[in-house]
Amino acid sequence: MFTGLTRQFVFISSASAYQKPPSSYLITEDTPLANPRWQYSRDKIACEERLMREFRERGFPATIIRPSLTYGPSQIPLVLGSWQQPWTMMDRMLRGLPVIVPGDGTSLWTVTWNGDFAKGLVGLLGREQLAGHAFHITSDEVLTWNAIYREAASALGVQPKIVHIASDWLVEKHPEFEGTLLGDKAHSAVFDNTKIKRFVPDFACAVPWAEGVRRSIDWFMADPARRTIDEAHNQVLDGLIGAYQNE
Repeated sequence: MFTGLTRQFVFISSASAYQKPPSSYLITEDTPLANPRWQYSRDKIACEERLMREFRERGFPATIIRPSLTYGPSQIPLVLGSWQQPWTMMDRMLRGLPVIVPGDGTSLWTVTWNGDFAKGLVGLLGREQLAGHAFHITSDEVLTWNAIYREAASALGVQPKIVHIASDWLVEKHPEFEGTLLGDKAHSAVFDNTKIKRFVPDFACAVPWAEGVRRSIDWFMADPARRTIDEAHNQVLDGLIGAYQNE
C-alpha cells in the first residue's frame, strides 16, 4: 500500500520483542529479537522482519521504533494492573488491600513518560537516511518493581501492602499472564539509549517516575468518572493472594 507513496514508513514495534530471557542485562538495538513466551511480541518481530526484508530487497523506507513500558496521564503502568482501568490498583492501595509484585520485586525495570518518548520519536521523523534502522526510546531511569510500587503508594500518601509471588506460580494459576510476566516484566529491562541520543542529540527524558506517577494521579483525581474500577480483575487478584497465602 505504501510502496512509492512515502519517504519514511515508521513502525511502532515493542521492546518486549528483545530476547527473553535476556542474555545480558543491558539491551541495545543489536540484542536479538526472540520471545517464546508472548505471541504479541512474536507478532511484532514478524512485522519487523517483513519490513526489513522489503527494505533489503526493494528499498522500502522503514524505520523501526521499540518503546518499552510507556505511559501518560491516563495510565499508571503497574505490573498485573488493569490496563483498561488503571485506577484499580491505586484504589486497592488506598483501601489498604494487598497488591501483587511478581518475584521478590528486585528485577530492574524502565518506565517512560509519553512526552519524553515523543521527543525521540519526533526527532527521527522525516529523515530518509534512517531507512533500515531500529531504535528503542526509553528513559535512563532504572527502578525495581518494589520501588515503582512504593513510589506510587507514596504519591497516594499510603504504605503499600506488597505480596511477593513467583511469576511461575502466577502463570500456573492464570496462564493468560504468561506473556506479560515470563515474556516481559519478570525479567530486568535496562536500555542503552546511546543510538537515539546519537541521532537525536536533544533527546533527554525529563520526567522521572516519581513525578510522572503524580501527574497521572492528579489526572485521575481531577474527574471521578476517570476512576473506574475493574472488579473482575480485583477478584482475580484477591483469588491469587488468598490461594497463595493458604498454601
